[in-house]
Amino acid sequence: MNAFVVIYLLWCAAQGRHYRERIVVPLVILSIPLAVGIHTVTAFLYNGMAARPYWNSAILAPRFLASALCSGPAVLLILFQVLRRVSPFEIKDDAIHKIAELMAYAMGFNLFLFGAEIFKEYYSDTHHLVHYQYLFFGLHGETSPIAIHAWTSLVFSVIAFLIFLVPATRRNLITMNLGALLIYFSVYIEKGIALIIPGYTPDTLGQIYHYVPSVTEIRVAIGVFGTGFLLYTLLVRLAVGILFNPARKVALDPATAH
Repeated sequence: MNAFVVIYLLWCAAQGRHYRERIVVPLVILSIPLAVGIHTVTAFLYNGMAARPYWNSAILAPRFLASALCSGPAVLLILFQVLRRVSPFEIKDDAIHKIAELMAYAMGFNLFLFGAEIFKEYYSDTHHLVHYQYLFFGLHGETSPIAIHAWTSLVFSVIAFLIFLVPATRRNLITMNLGALLIYFSVYIEKGIALIIPGYTPDTLGQIYHYVPSVTEIRVAIGVFGTGFLLYTLLVRLAVGILFNPARKVALDPATAH
């Protein structure tokens, strides 16, 4: 839906006419609940598995949404700065600062939900706590191979939250970009290693298998990111070529037609 809206807007711009609001506005409004629904359904696929108590949490869907509202804008902050340096696009600092401010709220909410989950598990102290123990400390005297990733994700999240919470640091480009990178990598670890692996460890029979990503998995991950950046680059080049085409400006301005 997002691709259709953008392509339609670019097509109207290339034709030199205004887009129809009765087409664009309803689709933009509809895309908001659809975006929420995508993350919610993804979370439901996890917490609907009764045999995996690590995922049986009612706040898993809000955690998905909160982390997405952190990592997505973090990527946008970097891309906006690159875009205004290499293209005629004018992106004001006020817009970037507003995104950074909203990220502070989202990251604070994300950390709150994570803390609520930790409190529930450790305070109740049931046998389901074994998954979090494996995630952060390991089991049976053995250090968890993913503990370093879990603690790194948590530390990155806290540091990034503090950076975006303070107006002076979130308005400074250096610290803001550092915070954006920390948020992205912390969420990537949280929703990758820290979410998936403890759900299978220990397994339903109580056995423990130490997971190590295979070469194939690494290649697939690189391919996914590469495809995404390739599509984004192509669409940006298309948009810049249409919106800042000198011939289009002449055609739209009758005063300069001669």
